[in-house]
Parts: sequence; C-alpha cells; structure tokens
Amino acid sequence: MLTKVKIPLPDLTSSILTLDDTALDSDQLENLIKFCPTKEEADLLKGYNGDKDKLGKCEQFFLELIKVPRVESKLRVFSFKIQFFSQVSDLRNCLNIVNSAAEEVRNSVKLKRIMQTILCLGNALNRGTARGSAVGFRLDSLLKLSETRSRNNKMTLMHYLCKVLDEKLPELLEFPKDLVSLEASTKIQLKFLAEEMQSISKGLEKVLQELAASENDGPVSETFCLTLKEFLGFAESEVRSLALLYSSVGRNADALSLYFGEDPARCTFEQVVSTLLNFVRMFVRAHEENRKQLELEKKKAQKEAEDEKMQVGTPAMKSEHPITTVYHCYHVVEECHL
Repeated sequence: MLTKVKIPLPDLTSSILTLDDTALDSDQLENLIKFCPTKEEADLLKGYNGDKDKLGKCEQFFLELIKVPRVESKLRVFSFKIQFFSQVSDLRNCLNIVNSAAEEVRNSVKLKRIMQTILCLGNALNRGTARGSAVGFRLDSLLKLSETRSRNNKMTLMHYLCKVLDEKLPELLEFPKDLVSLEASTKIQLKFLAEEMQSISKGLEKVLQELAASENDGPVSETFCLTLKEFLGFAESEVRSLALLYSSVGRNADALSLYFGEDPARCTFEQVVSTLLNFVRMFVRAHEENRKQLELEKKKAQKEAEDEKMQVGTPAMKSEHPITTVYHCYHVVEECHL
C-alpha cells in the first residue's frame, strides 16, 4: 500500500493538514483511509520514544499519521473536497438532461400531432367496437404499432402511419429533432441522482462537523481550518443551488408521466423516456423502410413499363384493390388534420 502513496513520509502530515491536492490525489487518499491505524494501533505507538529507524515501514507510516488529530475524518474531508467539483458538475449535468428531455417532449407540437394521428388511426381501425371512440391510449401502446399488421401482412401500422404523414403531414416527420436530449435521458436513473444528491449533502455535513472539531485542535489544525472555511464559502452555495435544481427535476419527471395521462408511481420517468426512444427508433426505421420500398416499386414500375413498350408498344393499365380498412383510415387522418 505504501508504494501507492507517492509522497515522502515526513511530508505526509503537512500535506494532509494543508489539504494540498498537488501532493495527494483522490486515489492516494482512498488508500490512506483504508489503511488508517486503528485506535489500538494508535495508542500503542503514541508512547513510543525509541529510534524510529528501527521500526518497520508500516509502523513509521502509522507514527506519521497519528500526528494528525482525527486523521481518518480529515482524510475523508480532504477526499470530499478534491472530488466535490467533478461530483457536483456531473450531477448538475444529469439533472439538466432530465429537465431538458421532459421539457422537449412536452413542448413538441409535432409529437403531439403524431399522437393525435395515432389516436385517429386507432379509432378508425376499431370503429364499430367499444374501443372505437377512445379519447386516449396507454403510452406503451406506441410500441405495438410495429406489431399490428395489415391483412396481407405486408405493412405494419407503424409503416402506414409514416406513409400517411409522408403524404399528408410531411413536416411532422422531423419530430425526432425536437427531442435532442431524449436518448441521453434514457441513460439516467433518478434513484442514482437521489443517491448522489444525498452523498453530496452528507459530505458537506461531515465537512462542517470536522471543521467544528478542528477549531479545538489548536495551532496544528490552523491552516486546515482556514482552507476548509474558504472551501465552504462556495461549496455551501453550490449545494443549495443544486438542491433547488434537484427539486425541479422531481417535479418535471412526474409532470412528464402525467402529460401522457400516466401515474408517475406506475409509469416512471425512466419508463416514459425509454418507451419514447424506442418509438422514435421504430418510427425512423419504418419511414426509412417505406422510402426504400417506394424506390424499389418505382424502379420495378419503370422496368415493367419499358418491357411492355418493347413487347406491345402500349403499357397495360393495372387495377388496384386497396384494403378497405386502410383506405378508410387514410381519410380519417385527412379529416383529423386537413
């Protein structure tokens, strides 16, 4: 363990008491914390007045550490101070992503109109049944659009939705661009954010407690106290700001579930954004497949037309037989938006 502490033993005490982060990094501090002498070990060494050079390296190390009052507590405070800025920055970034994702979804007019179109299609398909006049649908129903197929099994409801939008409301096809924070938000767990917020708050409490105790140590902890007070000057305001942001995230996360008519306790933020991201991916994939299919059909039609010209000189007319239900859905969408 001593090989991991890249600092001469005589300088160790002063580095801890001055909170010198140029001499000790977070990894070294974690190692020091792990191998702090126990109370029994410290008591045995406190009365040692012999030649220090005759002691083993471990005993010499312990002898140096016990010069620091409440050494383990000070090391933990030191470690918290070093990691504070990155910890706060990472948490703030995650909180902002959650807020941004919730706001982008709720403010997207294009997404709202797509939801209305889906509802119209669903009611058209279910016309004449108890579900034919629904005023809404469960959020997880979005993922079933790729499972619902036409009678000839060639087109899913997701493909048909993309086809209708492409022909009648093409401006809505760009709705994924409204949701720039959605994918990043699916990688965040609100439980983790709560744990991080609690860790930072408790860490700050420990700093305050050690500062109060160190003020009674006398001259040995004087520099330690001054440095810690300077740190607390901005750390406390940072944590207050972070706590306000954290509270807003909780409200916005719940509001997102409620926006879709879901109970936040049953349909969590994580479930909402995961469902929406999967829907976006299936939508984009279906639209791309539609485009490729259309290109293939155009090429096929051109080839057939050329072949017919070569054979008979005049292209024969082909009759089409649209599926009645799909045809009806198409005009229902027109009625909803045009």
